[in-house]
Amino acid sequence: MAGQDITEGLPLNVGNPGTSGFWTNNAEDYDVAFGGIPFFMAPTDQNPYQRETAPYRKEQFDNSREPGEQSLTGWWLRSQSSFHGGTGIKFYDPSAGESIAYRYFDSQGVNPWVKGQVTLLRDTTNVHVVTEPVNTTTTDKAEQHIRSIRYSNKDAILLHDGYDVDRIDADGTVVHWVDYNSGTDDPVFAICDDGKFGYWITNDTASGKLEWNKKLLSDGAGVAPTVVFTHPSITITKCEMEYVKDRIIVCANNSVYEMTGASTSLPTAVYTNPNTNYTYTSITASGPAIYTAGHSGIYSTIQKYTLGTNGAMPTLTQASVAAEFPPGEIVHKIFCYLGYMLIGTSKGMRVANINDQDGSLEYGPLIFESTQPVYDIACADRFAWATTGVGSNAGLTRVDLSQLIEGEPLRFAYATDIAGVQSSAHPTTAVGFVGTSNRLAFCSAYNSTNGALYIESASTLVTSGYLQTGAIRYGTLEPKNFKFVRARGVFTYGAMDIQTIEENGDINNVITYNAAVGTPEAATTAPELPQEFLSYKFTLSRSASDTSQGPVFKGFQAKALPATKRQRLIQFPVWCFDVEKDRYNVITGYEGRAWERIQLLENIEAEGDIINIQDFTTGERVQAIIEQVQFARKTPPSGNFSGFGGLLTVTVRTVL
Repeated sequence: MAGQDITEGLPLNVGNPGTSGFWTNNAEDYDVAFGGIPFFMAPTDQNPYQRETAPYRKEQFDNSREPGEQSLTGWWLRSQSSFHGGTGIKFYDPSAGESIAYRYFDSQGVNPWVKGQVTLLRDTTNVHVVTEPVNTTTTDKAEQHIRSIRYSNKDAILLHDGYDVDRIDADGTVVHWVDYNSGTDDPVFAICDDGKFGYWITNDTASGKLEWNKKLLSDGAGVAPTVVFTHPSITITKCEMEYVKDRIIVCANNSVYEMTGASTSLPTAVYTNPNTNYTYTSITASGPAIYTAGHSGIYSTIQKYTLGTNGAMPTLTQASVAAEFPPGEIVHKIFCYLGYMLIGTSKGMRVANINDQDGSLEYGPLIFESTQPVYDIACADRFAWATTGVGSNAGLTRVDLSQLIEGEPLRFAYATDIAGVQSSAHPTTAVGFVGTSNRLAFCSAYNSTNGALYIESASTLVTSGYLQTGAIRYGTLEPKNFKFVRARGVFTYGAMDIQTIEENGDINNVITYNAAVGTPEAATTAPELPQEFLSYKFTLSRSASDTSQGPVFKGFQAKALPATKRQRLIQFPVWCFDVEKDRYNVITGYEGRAWERIQLLENIEAEGDIINIQDFTTGERVQAIIEQVQFARKTPPSGNFSGFGGLLTVTVRTVL
């Protein structure tokens, strides 16, 4: 019935028959022994020695949520009709939970987020070089920032890359909006915008002190920025700034300032961290509070600033710590969205609940672990995109904030997303949307060679992408013969290859679907031998004639047969008298011996344990369970058989 293992009713070798369960012939030449109890065979036409394949002990009525998948006879089926639960499972066992039914093991280049279909993602184009590396002097700090902007009715981004800030339009047009010189000038330490002006901080070339600049987003390369002010006593070594709640929050060195676009001087700090080594990494805001994130060495925190009744940030002597992180996990990015705080760290990405009243945080476990830090996050609709890399390339991971992973609070469905062609040895450091469009831009850092800025295509799909299912094992470790697979979808444009992946990683081709072939059921001829589990890989390829079109994959069904070694029923007719004689006329026995042996066998049968069966006429030795003991009292067949006794029929079921 539902909830029971697929192999219920199949005997397991849970016993351990000892050496005392064997019989060794000495003076007498017995024919068979059951658990060390010897007998002479007595086959006749009416009571023959028989052996046959055993039927399953228990026929099961299957009322599970996936009909047929718990059957002990016939096909074992496994199907999946949607993949919107994202990646991250090793085994595809839907009985493990509702969300498992829609999850899979791995993917690249495909979009699983529409229920009931998988399609190819859009391609990306390398439009500009990135020249700055990750800054390891401040604990692995990204030197790139991407800001979504719109100016003069054009969608664009600002790419901050060390000494330069470039304005890049959706069509790839690049304007060197801010252009400082390495070796002469200091870099742009931080930048933000308010939708009209861009603001940034550097150090004045002459004095080496903090310099505040602004420039219209619509101004071209030839328009010099406005130097609003310099500060005579502060030299910037590290800085973050962000436009939140109609103000600009600046974290300069170890102090926090509240400014506006109209500020003409640096105000008094609202908070100065007593730890001069503290490095601020990110700023965001929710309804009740403004937050900053940072770290000192291996210790990282998120600090909270609750606004005063006048709407301003109060001057603090001690910031309120809203969250602390395990030693060694550094927070690089915080971003409030849909009532959550998204947290990018050196380990991966977390999500925190925000208290509507006081802005306190309660963060959850890592949604995913990344080989590189999550330096940046961009959001739209119900999704968040995190800079992670995709496989061996620079790229992004997408998180669906509407899909909680079952039984795991604050863990959401996720999958790899768009990628570039550059190696992930160039960390992905920044991401943002191109203006108000639905096209993403992301960049990778310099590492021995230049990094790159990628912009998502408006319509061109990636050449190919794949989805690999979780390993299918039908809820049991028993071996299976995987026989057939059939996928469903629309293959008018492009094609889809189906492959099997074995436990050792070997990949076997099954079939290619396209407009001409259709979607027939295909035999999985490899692997040939039974497997404990098997995965399927579906590789989608776009149309050769129309790069904006590709196949639509809607689901699959796999068929397998149980490959468990079949059991046998063996029926032994044997004599059971007090006194008996073997084929060599050796007489053995005593009064009461027949009754003792019958009782011993009936006790073994009642216990249901495994015993050793020895057939000395064939040399066979097996382990088995006694299925039935039947005794018929008969007249002794000759003068050499005497006393109480008769014909004993012992039926056993082999287990090994």
